[in-house]
Amino acid sequence: MPEEKERQQTGFRSTVKLKQLMAGHFHELADASTTGGRKIAWCTSVGPAELLRGMGFLVYFPENHAAMLGATRMATELIPHANAIGYSPDICSYLTSDIGSFLRKKTPLTAAYQIASVPRPDVLVFNTNQCRDVKDWFAWYAREFQAPLLGIHTHRELGEIREYQVSDIARQMEEMVPALEEVTGEKLRRDRLEEAVSLSRETSLLWKACLEMNASFPAPWTFFDATIHMGPAVVARGTGESVGYYKALLEELREKAAAGIATVTGEKHRLYWEGMPVWGKLRPLSEQFSALKASVVASTYCNSWIFDQLDPADPFVSMARAYTELFIVRDEAYKEQYISRSRDFYKFDGILFHDAKTCPNNSNNRYGMPERLMKRLGIPTLTINGDLNDLRCYSEEQTRTNIEAFMEQLEEVT
Repeated sequence: MPEEKERQQTGFRSTVKLKQLMAGHFHELADASTTGGRKIAWCTSVGPAELLRGMGFLVYFPENHAAMLGATRMATELIPHANAIGYSPDICSYLTSDIGSFLRKKTPLTAAYQIASVPRPDVLVFNTNQCRDVKDWFAWYAREFQAPLLGIHTHRELGEIREYQVSDIARQMEEMVPALEEVTGEKLRRDRLEEAVSLSRETSLLWKACLEMNASFPAPWTFFDATIHMGPAVVARGTGESVGYYKALLEELREKAAAGIATVTGEKHRLYWEGMPVWGKLRPLSEQFSALKASVVASTYCNSWIFDQLDPADPFVSMARAYTELFIVRDEAYKEQYISRSRDFYKFDGILFHDAKTCPNNSNNRYGMPERLMKRLGIPTLTINGDLNDLRCYSEEQTRTNIEAFMEQLEEVT
């Protein structure tokens, strides 16, 4: 059957390599946590990972673990345990599900990799460029493990980036070095830092090239695919493994694009996803859009790990610039311009806004942006109410109905 052949063609050879890379990442951390062979730093997902790798730390990203809790649908049952010790159900469900996971001694790492627990930190390092919640999240673990807590406090609601803002963040990073040296027992090696920054930049450029393959018609992959394949861009940036992985993925995407192979068979509509994923509903959402012949070709979320500003010749200033120019810290005007430029590039004909109940900083529908973009771009938008991890905030039936109505609206417009 030709249709069956098309479905088989949408798989990714790179998935095998992805699974190997992620397994290696977690097993290396588990081994170091057990033996004490190497120091472990916890880092927020857009924190100074290059600095930590440059100082010889293994780096663990709790947000990646929290996303796994969401994707495996473990989060909803664990969140109340964090609520019970005073953490509100209205704050970040990454935070509450992850702390609940630790309290209940339940982790998706066990089923996936036969690992009993998250690794014990020697130091925890946050950057508030995402939100204040990451500071509170890491502070809880710092108290629990009696480990040092270091942080960068970022400027927010930024339009044009000013040099004093970049200089301030660079200074904060440099001021971390003595405390990190105390943990590692060795001095920062400039050559190792420069190598980490160089590898992170190369990873970013390759990841960007992978995402930009969706300028092709039809799109060789979707937002839902990218949320899975972005794993190495988060947990392995600054390493050669992530570079090797994205070289292989990019080659595969180029092959698909050249052959006209689409993830969504008979692609008719192209959409943009603004906001966090609904981790526990990736598959049903992907399947619904595919059935409606709609390809979600781009997102701000997956682009959050493109740090092409990184420069090994000027590591601290370039890291500061990369982590200050993020979409999430910018003002409404910048965000609208960004999405407008993305529309020019990807040629999408509708925008999906995810209003994540517990993630206000990554929910950009709350101050009139959908209405302004509809007027500016002349395309419809839909707001999906839900959450990144807490599925009690998500109605499958309502979402399905709203998406169907939205697609009917697209049919009328186009």
